[in-house]
Parts: sequence; C-alpha cells; structure tokens
Amino acid sequence: MSEVSIVEVGFALVIIGFILAFVAVILLAVKSSGGTNKTRGGGVLLIGPIPIIFGTDRESTKVLMILAIVLIVIVLVFMLLPTLLLNR
Repeated sequence: MSEVSIVEVGFALVIIGFILAFVAVILLAVKSSGGTNKTRGGGVLLIGPIPIIFGTDRESTKVLMILAIVLIVIVLVFMLLPTLLLNR
C-alpha cells in the first residue's frame, strides 16, 4: 500500500475547489433563470486568520460567518496536527 504525499493531497483539494466553484456557478445560473427571485450572495476573504465577510443581506452574511469560523478551525487543526503527531 503506497502512501499519499502532501503534494498530491494539496493538488486534489485545489481540483475539488475548482469543481465546487464551477458547480455553484452552474446551480446559481439555473436557479436564477427560473423566475423573478431576488439573488443573494456574499463572500469571505481570509487574510491569514482574519476573515473579511461581505454579503447582500444579513442572512447570507450570518451563514458566511459560520462557514468562516468552521474554515478557520479546520485550518488550525491541519496546522497543529503535524506538531501533535511528531511530539508523540
């Protein structure tokens, strides 16, 4: 059984990110072509551990804030995991 290198994992995560972004754009286009619904959106810009969150309404910014917190926790776990594993 071969080990997976960290470069392969990083490359796979980048490809998965591009695929998710592409699917999100397609789903948004399909949803907006169906009628006269109001389009909502927003984004998160992470500069280091500091998130900058923007959105068109309060509900989307709340969801993005929760997702930013989850993302920061995941990044911290991956950053601290090698240190914890090597100290054993």
